[in-house]
Parts: sequence; structure tokens; C-alpha cells
Amino acid sequence: LRKSLRKQLGYVARNLGYLAGVKDCLSEKDLERLKVIEIVYAQQKEMYEQGSKRVDDRIVSLHQPWVRPIVRGKAKAPVEFGAKIAVSLVDSYLSMERLSWDAFHEGTTLQASVERYREHTGVYPKRALADKAYRTRENLQYCKERGIRLSGPKLGRPPKDKGLYRQQLLEERKESGERSAVVSAFGVGKRRYDLNPIMERLKETSEVSIHTCILTMN
Repeated sequence: LRKSLRKQLGYVARNLGYLAGVKDCLSEKDLERLKVIEIVYAQQKEMYEQGSKRVDDRIVSLHQPWVRPIVRGKAKAPVEFGAKIAVSLVDSYLSMERLSWDAFHEGTTLQASVERYREHTGVYPKRALADKAYRTRENLQYCKERGIRLSGPKLGRPPKDKGLYRQQLLEERKESGERSAVVSAFGVGKRRYDLNPIMERLKETSEVSIHTCILTMN
């Protein structure tokens, strides 16, 4: 396998050398495609030399170089391709909080989402229902300072009072059920509003299509 990879990398390097002398004759579109090929070659060569199977900002499509493989860890689809979005649900209305073609940690969007809610309503929300990814120490401290209850178990040991502990568990289970509304919204968007098969060719039109899906759902 390494022998085959070495030969193919050599062929690509040779062809790139030929094309370097005729760049002035290429169209703007061909120059953009050539630039992408040069980056792919550099990435593949780096992985070959280091004996690695991963590289930062890996390009998986010459036609859509902005698309990144995002590791999701799901049994059905351990790796997904496409944009990653974070949304919030307020009074049954979805709002796009962040859209990125690179993987990002969902917890980083919580504070900005809360501040946008305050700009629109003039007050902070009483509760923020979110999964475990949002329960970072920074977010917990942020919510505590503003009197916002962030769903989920409190940090530290559970209370010794069994009645109080049981009450906390019931409250967590209830809020988990309420939080499932935003999860089901993703399912509805994918099944009924074409949020899953984004077929547009360009980065800009793909993003417009995603925003349009959210707008149509609302």
C-alpha cells in the first residue's frame, strides 16, 4: 500500500510541476481547482510521511473543498459530511445560533444564545434546557451569576437527603423530556423540509438552503 501511495504521489507531483509552467494559460476557475489539488497533495504527502491517517482541515472533495468530515460517533454514521448547525428553540420557533463547515463544540454557543435572547426580550431566560455538552464550568458559572437554571445534575456529590435527591432526579427527567423538542425539530427538518439532502453545489447556496429550511419550518 505504501509503495502504491508513493508512486501516486510522485505522479501528482510530476503533473503539478508541468502545470506550474502554464498557469498563465489557465482560466480563473481552473486556477482555483489547481490550488485545491495542491493542498490535497500536500495533505496526502504529510500523512504518508508521518504514517498518519488524519490531517487538520482535510479536504475530501475537489468540487466542494469547504466540506469537512465531522466525527459524530454514531453507530449508523460514525462520520458525517456537511455543515454543522446549532439552534435554539423558544416558543416553538427555531433560531440558527451557528452554522459552520468545521466541527465545533456546541457548548461554546450557549452564552451568545442567552445574550441574544436578552436582546430580544429584555430579560434573561429562567431556564436553559441543554444536553451535557453545554454543562461546562464556564457555562454553569455564567448561568449561576444571572439566575438561570441550566438543566442537568449539579456538579459534585448528590445530596444526602434522599427525598431532595429523588426530587432532583424527577426534575431532571422532566426537563430532559422538554429538551427533546429541539431534538425532534432536527428530525422533522430532515424528513419533511429537505434539511438532510442539501443538493446545492456552492457553499453560499448551500447555506441559503439551510437557512431557508429553518425559515420554512417556522
